[in-house]
Parts: sequence; structure tokens; C-alpha cells
Amino acid sequence: MNIISLLYHYWQCKRLKFNDRLQLTHYQQRQWEKFTRKVLPKSPYFYPYLGKPLADFPLMNKQIMMDNFDQLNTAYLKLDEVLECALAAEHSRDFRPTLGKYSVGLSSGTSGKRGVFLVSPQEQAKWAGTILAKLLPNGLFHPEKIAFFLRANNNLYNAVHSRTISFKFFDLFSSFEESIQRLITYQPNIIVAPAQVLYQLALDERLSNLPVKKVISVAEVLDPQTKALLQSRFEQVGEVYQATEGFLASTCHLGHLHLNEDLLIVEQEAIDEHRFIPIITDFSRSSQPIVRYRLDDVLVKHPEPCPCGSVLQRIEKIEGRLADTLTLAGVSQPEVLIFADVCERIFAQALPIYVDYQLDQIAKNQLKLTACCDELTLKACQAHFISVFNQLGVATDSLQWELSNQPISRTLTDKRRRIRNLIHLSANKLSVQCSQ
Repeated sequence: MNIISLLYHYWQCKRLKFNDRLQLTHYQQRQWEKFTRKVLPKSPYFYPYLGKPLADFPLMNKQIMMDNFDQLNTAYLKLDEVLECALAAEHSRDFRPTLGKYSVGLSSGTSGKRGVFLVSPQEQAKWAGTILAKLLPNGLFHPEKIAFFLRANNNLYNAVHSRTISFKFFDLFSSFEESIQRLITYQPNIIVAPAQVLYQLALDERLSNLPVKKVISVAEVLDPQTKALLQSRFEQVGEVYQATEGFLASTCHLGHLHLNEDLLIVEQEAIDEHRFIPIITDFSRSSQPIVRYRLDDVLVKHPEPCPCGSVLQRIEKIEGRLADTLTLAGVSQPEVLIFADVCERIFAQALPIYVDYQLDQIAKNQLKLTACCDELTLKACQAHFISVFNQLGVATDSLQWELSNQPISRTLTDKRRRIRNLIHLSANKLSVQCSQ
């Protein structure tokens, strides 16, 4: 990693400010024009669309990206060799090998199909400089000890080392007890981890004396219940919305989530007045161009501007995957859509913050409610669900409930999804299998 390049991108990100949305739009247009001149001509997949406006480019998703990987990437690498390298790293747990100069990685594949990503040294430097600029509480030259909990390490994450920054990777496939002991020895002041890992760390009394001043949730949705618990335990709680497809959003110094529109163009496919599905175009990705990539996530816009002064779109919450929206029979309409946010709010109102929970739709009118609590609290939670569902027009008399107050079995290496529509999940997996 070239430290000069990292510093350049750090200061670029720090100094980049916009007075209003119009100025931001003009900046994005300049970046898009530069991107179409310097990057897209190297991609056979995108070559036919050169000269056309962004809106005329085709939509992408993970399936399309993987099906066209060989023609899409600008490193002219083949999917088979990239997959071989990524899978070998997964099995060996040694993530240092590269394909030429390119680091490779494997996405988690929660929607049914796993994807791969390529990153060049130049992209590493830009990512490292940008993420340090956006997330470090006291700047680059203040000493920090960062603990990073991830399913897989990558050269991308190792790029954040500097003279003042100490970085240690904690493998989620390793013993969690061993990780606890390593944390105690390491004494980090920043912990970056999936929400469910931070949840477990917050409950562990052995870590109460760690000098942690900030935790940053990554890789999965930070639900209100978990956020409340973390805020009761740690001084600062940040959030990163990052996927294989890019560094999509991060919290400002006030702890409010903003889309990284200085790195991306984000088209908003409206669901309703506040919710939308993001379609992203990433200026920072040159080895594997991301153009009009439609994510499966539901984002909720915040109705008020952020007190921090940023004009970047403020996000109230990442609601989860559209496919996990509950679809229940209605009283006056055939179906009522229940978004994950509604369910999360019910849980937050009905359960103590330390109680783990899960709600699964397992059939058209069949729900399974699981919470690690006493039976009385569980039934009170069910009653609250029924009350809210009634208000939303759900035919609650036809609902069948399965209640369980048994501990929830979770694997830290998988993304936690507390609200799941198993009907949609099974359909997605079947669709992927049929297409392969």
C-alpha cells in the first residue's frame, strides 16, 4: 500500500464539501463523464453503451454481474480463476494471495448466489483513505487500535495500516471465546464488527474495562434494539452500509447515516413516500465497474436535513431486504405488506433491549415468533404484534402463530436477519438453482 496515495485520498475526502444538492449533482456529473472516458471503454460489457446517458445503461444485479463477469471486468480475468483463488482463501483462511496485482474476495450470498469482487492497489488506496476519513473519530494522525471482526479478511482491510493506526483482524470462523481473550490482550479503542457480534460483545462483562470509545456496525442491518443496547454500553455507535458492490453509506460525526454520494450516484426506486431501493453507480470501482446496480435493500429517507450540515442524503435507517417484507392476508384487500421496520419497532416496544428475537413468515398466514425470554413476555409481544397488525388492516383472525422462547441458534459467520420471509427466501434460492 502506497501511503502517499492513501493520504491523498484521505485529504480529498476530508476537503470535499458541497454547499447544496446542485453543486453535488454537478460534481457527480463530472465524475460520471470522467468514468465513461477512462474506465468503461476497457469493459467489453459496457462498450456498446458508451456515449449514452446513465439512464440508458441497463440495470444490473448480482446474477447479471456474475453471468457477465468475464466481459464486464477491466482486468480481463476469468470468473473461474477468480473463484478458484477466492475459494482457496476461504478454505485456507489466508487472504493474502492475489491474481497478479488484484485482490479478490467472495461475497456472503444471503440472497442465494455468491459473488466475487476484484480490487486493484489503486482502489485499495482510495477505499482506505476514504473510510479512514469518514470513520476515524479523531483523524488519521491520532493513535488508534482497531479490532476488525469479519467473516473473511482481505488485502483491502489490511490496507488501512499506518504509523499511528494499529489494525487487528478477528476471524468470525475462529472460536469466539478465543476472540474475547485476544480483545482483552489487544485493548482496542475502536471495534468494527457485524451488529450481532457487537451485541454479544456488549453483553460480555469481561470486556467492560476495554478502552473502547467507538463501535462501528458493518455487514448487516443495525436494528433499533441492538443500537439501543450498544448506545447504553459504548460512547459512540457508528454504522457503515457496505456491500460487495461498494462503500454505500456511513455515519457523520453526529452519528447520523448518510449516503456516500461523493463516491456514488444513487438512483432511488421509490416504494412509497419515504422508502426506496437504491440503484448505485460507483466512481471508485475501476477493475469491476458497478453501473446502475440494483440492490435488494430497502432504505428509509430521513425527512429532516442533518444538523451536521452535509447535503449528502440522510438515511433514517436501512430497513433490510425487500424480499423479507411480510405479505399477509388483509381484511379489505387481498394482501398487506408489512415492512421490517414495523416489526422492529414492535420488538423494541415489547421486549427488553438484551432479548434476542426472530420473526419468520413460514407460510401465507403462518408466523413463527421466537424470543429468548419468559413465556409471559413472549405472549405479550405476540399480543402487541396482533394489535399493530389489526391497525394496519391485517386479517389477524386467520393468522397462525408458532411461539418459541428457546435460545436462538445463530452463526456469527452468517448475516443476521431477524425478520425473514422464508417464502420469498426459498423462491429466490430455487430461482438461482434453476438458472445455474
